[in-house]
Amino acid sequence: MQARWIPTIFTIAVTCLMAVSGPTSIAHAQSEDRRLPSSETEIKMSLSPLVKQTAPTVVNIYTKKVVSERARSPFFNDPFFKQFFGDRFGGAFGAPRQRVERSLGSGVIVSGDGTIVTNHHVIDGASEIRVVLHDNREFDADLVGSDERTDLAVLKLRGVEAELPSITFGDSDAVEVGDLVLAIGNPFGVGQTVTSGIVSALARAGVTGQDYQSFIQTDAAINPGNSGGALIDIDGKLIGVNSAIFTKSGGSNGIGFAVPVNMVKVVMRGLISGDLRRPWFGAAGQAVTADLASSLELDRPHGVLISEIRDGSPAERGGLHPGDVVVAVNGLAVDNPNELKFRIATLELTGGAELSVLRQGASVMLTLPLEVAPELPARDESILEGRNPFSGAKIANMNPALADELGTNTLSTGVVVLGVARDSLARRTRLQPGDYIVEINGEAIDSVARLKEVVTAGERSKDWKIAVKRDGKVLTGEFTL
Repeated sequence: MQARWIPTIFTIAVTCLMAVSGPTSIAHAQSEDRRLPSSETEIKMSLSPLVKQTAPTVVNIYTKKVVSERARSPFFNDPFFKQFFGDRFGGAFGAPRQRVERSLGSGVIVSGDGTIVTNHHVIDGASEIRVVLHDNREFDADLVGSDERTDLAVLKLRGVEAELPSITFGDSDAVEVGDLVLAIGNPFGVGQTVTSGIVSALARAGVTGQDYQSFIQTDAAINPGNSGGALIDIDGKLIGVNSAIFTKSGGSNGIGFAVPVNMVKVVMRGLISGDLRRPWFGAAGQAVTADLASSLELDRPHGVLISEIRDGSPAERGGLHPGDVVVAVNGLAVDNPNELKFRIATLELTGGAELSVLRQGASVMLTLPLEVAPELPARDESILEGRNPFSGAKIANMNPALADELGTNTLSTGVVVLGVARDSLARRTRLQPGDYIVEINGEAIDSVARLKEVVTAGERSKDWKIAVKRDGKVLTGEFTL
């Protein structure tokens, strides 16, 4: 059976209302003095005081989402009928119906007023959110904000009259491999469960589809239903929010991942204030391999080799050059582009960040200005109309701010397709969101204004030649309208 990454959320789809169990969280235990037990008494010590301290801050989150779908004819998959009716056959004989999709997840109370942090995928698309506390009290909750790019969301309980128990934030940068952890959650809706383990790795990337990845990996058992739970150290402090597991069977295989709390703090503050903005870097690079380390005369492979820098970006104004190797941000080591991106994204938009750089064998310290990605050039979002291959397409000038929103390379430039209307000429042209329009009838396209000029001039002609860039490759086509 093939292994896969899955978010730790437990989902049930039903066609009527049903009562279901809720999710849970995770606690993480860490030894501050980092020593082994020195006596039989210490070995026999129980972690129950830590569980009693942290369990009340872990909640179960029940969500309901009503999904509309069209029932299909039982003959829909018959090759004979599909040959003549295609995909329209199922819709022609089916009537729209609604089904209720229920999900179970976890959350962590971070403020006594009922503010809760959880995963974005736990509440995504939910029409109702119900939260059950450790003492079985139930509250409806409102969504304060959600950030798909970090898989984090903030909820606020309604009708909280008394101070609720809340978790204390720790420092995920102080976490080390081997630190003891506890997982407190409600896996598969069976009820609150406690598991223990250690931090098995740090700065894991490539785990999910989120942009900012530097996960804490743990072998404490995490299963569906644990999404949004707390990863807590031995002092009862929050060091991460559980997000995903690596599994072959749908259950725990001893590899779970949590969003570090230093990212959680930044996103939470932004969602609560309604102003979630992150610093941008303005440069691109690659991890230093063994071959690159040898050619650069480095003692070992580490850091990020800078290959491209955008004019006017913080990287350029901070003094970074192509060929530099960034090895640390504010004293914290970075070994790949994902980790570098994560380190910068967790910084506040004040002052600057100190970059430790290797340049031609010498160590250099640079100060990176911390600022948001700019809207330059202006987006000029437009929906094209008329008799042309782009009619029905929504386009814009790519700029760093838009690239940051879309989670794409902030060094990208040109005219990008943001959307394509159904039953439009652009759809017949097979344009896709994310395509860059680079040439029309032999004319280079570098802005929305230029594209409009070329399209207007060409509308008297039936024949069109266009070139688009998709996934780094330039595709050309000829069309007759």
